[in-house]
Order: sequence, then structure tokens, then C-alpha cells
Amino acid sequence: MTGRRPPTAVSPSRRRVLASAGALASAGLAGCLGSGVDAEPAEPIALTDGQTCDVCGMTIADHFGPAGQIFYADDKPDGRDGPAWFDSVVELLSYAAKRDARGWTTRGTFVTDYSSVDYDLVDRSRSTYISTHVAAAAFADATNCFYVVDSDIRGAMGEDYVPFSEYEEAMTFADEHDGTVRQWEHLADR
Repeated sequence: MTGRRPPTAVSPSRRRVLASAGALASAGLAGCLGSGVDAEPAEPIALTDGQTCDVCGMTIADHFGPAGQIFYADDKPDGRDGPAWFDSVVELLSYAAKRDARGWTTRGTFVTDYSSVDYDLVDRSRSTYISTHVAAAAFADATNCFYVVDSDIRGAMGEDYVPFSEYEEAMTFADEHDGTVRQWEHLADR
């Protein structure tokens, strides 16, 4: 497995470089013009205080699988300050797509990073589930993670995407659990 890298991790496409440069220029201009958009970078928070998923309403810390959170620039999920909360990456993506369609601006998206935690696999009712981790330090930037998809491992809502910040760890997990590895930008293609 050593030496296997996803094509876009080695060399970003010209389109991606141009889009990033454009986004940086727009952000700089917005700061100069005083757009009112919060320019502070988002930092993940702990989801240990009984937060419930903004899609299904389940208490996040009480269920298996990866958790997530999305911070928005001007809009507030359900009228509250802070991020939207999720008990699965699948639900996070569904929520994000609906907000993107409404024109909401994302400041940061974070998911459980299984490269940074000691996770457990639990067999229950003929399925294997991965443990949840909701401390602030357990989260990583979702756009920089590699996701194991179509594996035999389950999360809170059944089949889920298991994120790793380390590509080799994602590949090993995928090999052991009959999955494949995808990058963030390819999850919507599923």
C-alpha cells in the first residue's frame, strides 16, 4: 500500500488552483469592503452536551459512527449560534446540499477523524458498528479527509462514510472492511 496516493492529493487540478485563488481574492475583497461575513476561521467544538442531530434529532454522543458539524458565515442553523450538528456524514452532506442551494456560505465543516482516535468496532445485531468520538480534538477539516465508503461498517444511520485524515489508514480500513476510499469532493457523486 505504500506509495498509493489519490490522483488529486499529489497534483491539484488547474481548475482547483484557479478556484482557490479566486476564493482567496474574493475573501480578501470582502474583508476590505466590510461585508459583515465573519472572517474568523471556524474551530470544531465538542458535541458532549447532549446536542442532537439537526437532521434526525438523535443525541449525537449516544450513537455509533462519525459525527460532524458545519459552521456558516451569516446563517444560523435552527436560529442558534454555532454550528449545525450531525450524527452521520451522510446526514451532514444532505443538510449541506440543501443549505448550499439556499446560498448559505460555509465557514468550516468538520467530521470525526478516525486517524486521530482509538476507535472500537462493536458487533451488534449481525452488523459491525464503529464507535463515536465527539471531543473537539476528534474532529478534522472534512475537506481534507479520505472517506471509506461502501464498507461493512455501520454508523448511527446505517451505512456511513468513515473519515480518516491519513490516506494510508483509510486504505487499510477499506481493505479490511470491503470498502473503497473517496475524497470529499467525490462524496456527492454517490
